[in-house]
Amino acid sequence: MQGWPHFIATESKVRYIQQLLQVGFDTLDCVSFVSPKAIPQMADSHEVMRQLDKGNSHTKLLAIVLNERGASDALQYDAIDVLGFPFSISASFQQRNGNSSIDENWERLQRIQELTIAKRQSLLVYISMGFGNPYGDTYNPEIVEEWIGRMKSIGIQQIALADTVGVADAALVQTVTAAAIEAFSDMQIGVHLHSSTHNLQPKLEAAWQAGCRRFDGALKGYGGCPMANDDLVGNMPTEAIVAFAQQQSRYPIDEAALQEALAMSASIFL
Repeated sequence: MQGWPHFIATESKVRYIQQLLQVGFDTLDCVSFVSPKAIPQMADSHEVMRQLDKGNSHTKLLAIVLNERGASDALQYDAIDVLGFPFSISASFQQRNGNSSIDENWERLQRIQELTIAKRQSLLVYISMGFGNPYGDTYNPEIVEEWIGRMKSIGIQQIALADTVGVADAALVQTVTAAAIEAFSDMQIGVHLHSSTHNLQPKLEAAWQAGCRRFDGALKGYGGCPMANDDLVGNMPTEAIVAFAQQQSRYPIDEAALQEALAMSASIFL
């Protein structure tokens, strides 16, 4: 929701999230505790959490945070299971989006991890620009593995390799993902891929063949990165990921609940 230009009413957000909780996803990214000036759409995250009722859903709730203040806000809520933290390995992107250096963000990440451990919750790190960048910053798969190793050393167990602006082709997705999964087999390595319609399937197949079983998506592909060079590049549609995964192996997804969520999205994202 955070990139949607028109403000979505709090009640609509809560209703939509509660429907998504019935689908059977492993984790649901539901709120962001960030500056309302930076992302006005998420200014009501506290109110959303106060109204939200997980019921008997086993889906874990995830909140995006960018700093210690956001982490402290998120950790107030026992219903939040996971904090999501974006970590760019592109210095240019980190400066543009976080107004800080990579080293400064690393220090920030360590402090957030300490807060998370103290509350017995978990932290998922999105490695932004995990498949390259359009700025000319140095990139290779070894840089990705180096940073994952540093994150593992402070107790982080969940990583999402993010193709933030959709620069990767299927071959690169498979190479980087396979190398990370092989090197860190005791960690949860997932992918957060952005794509256009024509390369969605090849990227999914590449990540799957690399051994990835954790995929991020957004219903109907809503959202994406404003820094992408192509307006047609955005989040992978969750329904496409589900359809692909169900062809490979059966997963406990409630198809009726998913279809209801898709129908609901049409009235929310206007």
